[in-house]
Amino acid sequence: MSTDSSPETEIDISKKEILISSSEINQRVAQLGKEISADYQGRELHLVGVLNGAFIFLADLVRQINIPCQICFLQASSYKDQKVSSGEVTLMHNLDLRGKDVLVVEDIFDTGLTLKYVMEDLLRQKPNSIEACSLLNKKIPNKAEVTVKYIGFDIEDRFVVGYGLDFAERYREVPHIACLD
Repeated sequence: MSTDSSPETEIDISKKEILISSSEINQRVAQLGKEISADYQGRELHLVGVLNGAFIFLADLVRQINIPCQICFLQASSYKDQKVSSGEVTLMHNLDLRGKDVLVVEDIFDTGLTLKYVMEDLLRQKPNSIEACSLLNKKIPNKAEVTVKYIGFDIEDRFVVGYGLDFAERYREVPHIACLD
């Protein structure tokens, strides 16, 4: 089967390489929760999940954080059913984060374009602090200049799905990170 799959082509995900197992993900998410809790001790944290990809990661992460927090979401997209970013970010939200301690939670930091756009947009609201957390950090050259304080895993430049990440809205439910390429 070719990896040049269109969204209409069914991929047998069970035959794809598992890059990061669900147990590895669970261990790392627990570690991230402890780090974040320690760093924000004594403050209320506002977690902003970037939909749709970060919803599973954020749900698991927030259960590992032991400080008061609030959860909200925004929607950002730059892929439009493709395996590479279109270069144009669409962002939708109605958040009010003035004076709040904000942690943007993203599924994957690849080109950095989406995260840069999100961070710039939220900074205009004048939060008390703003940091980023990403489950995956794809090692690729020429990323946008964005600092991601909390990273779950560094990965090579592979097209991955599972644990919230998708290809054309499929495979988000897969409990591990699998490679489609």
